Amino acid sequence: MAAGRRDGVVRPLRIAVASGKGGTGKTTVATSLALSLVHVVARPLLFLDCDVEAPNAHIFLRPVLTQRQDVAIMIPRIDEARCTACGRCAQVCEYHAIAVVGKKTLVFPQLCHGCGSCTLVCPEGAITEVPQIIGALEAGETPEGIRFARGVLNIGEPMATPVIRQLKRWALSGDGAPPGVAILDVPPGTSCPVVESVRGSDFLLLVTEPTPFGLHDLRLAVDVAAELGIPAGIVLNRDGIGNDDVETFAAGAGTPILMRIPFDRAIAEGVAQGRPLIELFGEYEDRFRVLYEQIAHRVWGAS
Repeated sequence: MAAGRRDGVVRPLRIAVASGKGGTGKTTVATSLALSLVHVVARPLLFLDCDVEAPNAHIFLRPVLTQRQDVAIMIPRIDEARCTACGRCAQVCEYHAIAVVGKKTLVFPQLCHGCGSCTLVCPEGAITEVPQIIGALEAGETPEGIRFARGVLNIGEPMATPVIRQLKRWALSGDGAPPGVAILDVPPGTSCPVVESVRGSDFLLLVTEPTPFGLHDLRLAVDVAAELGIPAGIVLNRDGIGNDDVETFAAGAGTPILMRIPFDRAIAEGVAQGRPLIELFGEYEDRFRVLYEQIAHRVWGAS
């Protein structure tokens, strides 16, 4: 099974691979899952690297990037000759990106979310919007035929969410045959970039480790999945260290452990060299395909 139908429209099965904390092996799992499925799904497979602050899936997938476009948000510009410093723009801005000091209206681009509210409420028409480039989108294809796209946030820019939003729109509505499966490599944590990345996904695959930090952040990630109404399952990486607290929590939360990857020095050394897990140990190709079938069954009700 590769895709589902909603409101009469065939769309890809979207699997978001996330983790409550960094360093759990999220990208290792996401890239190996993609490589395992590229020749078995009925339609093209799409991989999105949504970790725009530190994208690294290309290290494992080695795409040839042939497309690029800038990402910009619209930032207010004040016409001082027309501005009366009435303060309505500052009042409507939920992000405190505009402040009126005396008779001067100040704009703080780093805080602006580009919503345009200030422009709409200005009674003097003193605000116009100008584009500010904050990052870029890049796309291409891997040697195996995986469609690959990623976002890259410019150094020093504080907001990853607009880049992620535009990446998903750009890649998921692109030209050509629609993909059968879309795998999204999500930023670590549970903040706004994570929520934007997983929004609209059919399944959230949470990669964790059996440590106190892994458990703490897994709890937060499971809460995010529940809040968004997305079914979730767990990949337990570095299985064999720590204790059984993650398994106890998973059973109590009703979030199944779908796959286990043992704590193995050979895996760590291979990943450090940029080698996918299925290249290191060929048996993982079948294991990831079984993982995919479990996900498809939970989402669409059939394997």
